[in-house]
Amino acid sequence: MIFRGFAAYTSGIACVGADFFGLVVPGVMCMSDSMADNSAQSPWSAGERARLFLWEVCWAVFCRWTPKPLNPWRLFWLRIFGTTISGRPFVHQRARIAVPWHLSLGDRACVGDRTNLYSLGEITLERGCIVAQEAYLCTGDHDLDAPGKSLVTVPIRVGSDAFIGARAFVLPGVTIGSRAVVGAGSVVTRDVPSCARVAGNPARALQ
Repeated sequence: MIFRGFAAYTSGIACVGADFFGLVVPGVMCMSDSMADNSAQSPWSAGERARLFLWEVCWAVFCRWTPKPLNPWRLFWLRIFGTTISGRPFVHQRARIAVPWHLSLGDRACVGDRTNLYSLGEITLERGCIVAQEAYLCTGDHDLDAPGKSLVTVPIRVGSDAFIGARAFVLPGVTIGSRAVVGAGSVVTRDVPSCARVAGNPARALQ
């Protein structure tokens, strides 16, 4: 009974894009949504919601306050929650990671200040790539033609030594090729070939 009540509480506060303890908590329904349509179902099980809640608490308590040199400590907590890590990537203490067990980090991959990895689906950051401050990688969308607007997730991959500029937005299903460059503030709607340079909304190749 206590666990069911806890699960109901966490699902009630877990809306897409909502914050809890200053971090993203994945979900697809607010309490008002469920009251409006009792037939709607969350894609997250009670166990998953509890695990996500625990992740948010642990990152806020043990990691978010840490200085940059304590990166190994942050990687330790990411490993505990299922992140696949090769070598020694860097994750800023103010980065926001929705579902750490959907994240893979290569050696020397860099996740910048306030970068948002909305990893409802898989996000792979390969060796040496950089995701600059406040960039947003979004793997979640909704099927707007479905009656319940069900959650749809598609993975994102960023190739080795690629660079994603500050405040860029990468849509679900996009692959950024190796050594590609995405300009600051760009909206990336399609794959970016290796070594290409793109910018704008939507992002286009630079001449």
